[in-house]
Amino acid sequence: MKDSITQIQQKTEEILTSYPIFQYGFLPADEIEFREEVRYICRQECERDDTSWSCPPATGTVEACRKRCLTYREALVFTTLAEVSDLTDMTETLETRKDHEAIVHDICRQLRDAGIDLMALSSDSCAICDKCAWPDAPCRHPDEMLPCIESYGILVTAAAEKLSMDFFYDGSTVLWYAIIFLK
Repeated sequence: MKDSITQIQQKTEEILTSYPIFQYGFLPADEIEFREEVRYICRQECERDDTSWSCPPATGTVEACRKRCLTYREALVFTTLAEVSDLTDMTETLETRKDHEAIVHDICRQLRDAGIDLMALSSDSCAICDKCAWPDAPCRHPDEMLPCIESYGILVTAAAEKLSMDFFYDGSTVLWYAIIFLK
């Protein structure tokens, strides 16, 4: 079993070399911390809460999300960087997400092509559609949707700390996170 994890890590690292990844690391999936309090961000600060298949309540309870994640053995946590003129300008900051999401999608595609089963989460709620079908119809792009890390109740700062990864860079650089759970 350990050999298969090592092989998955090696293949994943080969793929990562093709992308502008700032930092990355691997954690056993059961070392990822899930907390209900993380969803406070969703409820209080995110306008997409209860409007998207990638956000609560559509993602399920934190416990259901934890169980879903723990069906995978390992988590790849990685970051990309994007320069902005002012980190507090949310329009400019969120615009940089597209490049990060494209990288996450490409990495997932290559991992799947290599026969690796995975589930990916990213730094913000899905924005593929101008208006999500939630709650009236199924997701139009379930294979492309990237739920938000926080929507799963994951304490990304704890994962970053365990991996000695930066959580803040500087006042003009956006640090985007992704977590890809691997089997």
